[in-house]
Amino acid sequence: MSKPHFGKPVLGIETSCDETGVALLRWEPDAPGKGLLSHTLYSQIKLHADYGGVVPELASRDHVRKLLPLVREALAEAGLTPTDLGGVAYTAGPGLVGALLVGASAARAMAWALGVPAIGVHHMEGHLLAPLLEEDPPKPPFVALLVSGGHSMLVEVKGIGEYRILGDTLDDAAGEAFDKTAKLMGLPYPGGPALAKLAEQGRPGVFRFSRPMTDRPGLDFSFSGLKTQVLLAWQQSDQSEQTRADIARAFEEAIVDTMLIKCRRALQASGAKRLVIAGGVGANKRLRAELAAAGEKDGFKAYFPRLAFCTDNGAMIALAGAIRLAHGQQQDESVQVFPRWDLETLPPAI
Repeated sequence: MSKPHFGKPVLGIETSCDETGVALLRWEPDAPGKGLLSHTLYSQIKLHADYGGVVPELASRDHVRKLLPLVREALAEAGLTPTDLGGVAYTAGPGLVGALLVGASAARAMAWALGVPAIGVHHMEGHLLAPLLEEDPPKPPFVALLVSGGHSMLVEVKGIGEYRILGDTLDDAAGEAFDKTAKLMGLPYPGGPALAKLAEQGRPGVFRFSRPMTDRPGLDFSFSGLKTQVLLAWQQSDQSEQTRADIARAFEEAIVDTMLIKCRRALQASGAKRLVIAGGVGANKRLRAELAAAGEKDGFKAYFPRLAFCTDNGAMIALAGAIRLAHGQQQDESVQVFPRWDLETLPPAI
């Protein structure tokens, strides 16, 4: 097994779903964000729009077409050649198995050809660490709210790789609920961003939906019932454009309020004074504003990645992989991916 090349750039590859992300990062322990050398991203939104959702086989084929051109683009942007690399990091899961295999196979092949180590990265750990790319990165311990299309979870973070899940998704995750709710009201794919934009035109108080599972102890999330409430409200309404906006606002308020309540509970239970918010839904304007305001009121600090690093991207994978490679962690040369992967099973980066 090859030895880590400390101080050299790490190539990060993200292909877990419908976005191909590539980045180059040189690990700077005291200033991770300053070590980012380049990042490129290709989204498959137009490819899947006609189907109203991601088609796994089409996603895999498009990763095959786009990945190597993006690698060449990222290297050119950073002014590097493949021989300058010290390691390769790739998303090994969770995600679509075919899409994951594209990134894993390419990463392993490049690492083998260059004689450098490679490491499979947990997709959600990438999101969790994305705020470390900013100028004021959070330091453990902290609580992380990870909210994406497939995940809504609260994680207690004692150190990198030292994770305890406090609350998880029981059915629809927040991002999934956004997309499905948008679709049932006739909004275009991808529905989540379209619904959030429409909610800005909604009037407060016209509709009100429940805050799921906030009337009982616990930190788990469940948004399928909320989606049903919206469906009934929409079907029984005049279905005008203003009503659509009013329902969108009420739905977004319910999601944000629910997450705010759960975050406050998690911070109180853990005793942490730092809250990381990451994942695609972390780009939501209302969520960012409400959690930042709650932090000022309650005495905790909220940390967000920049908008470009909320959605899936190669920079977060390069960062997570570079940290683990710098701590001497790597894997053998077999190509393995994990469509389902428990975050708590990761080893600490020590």
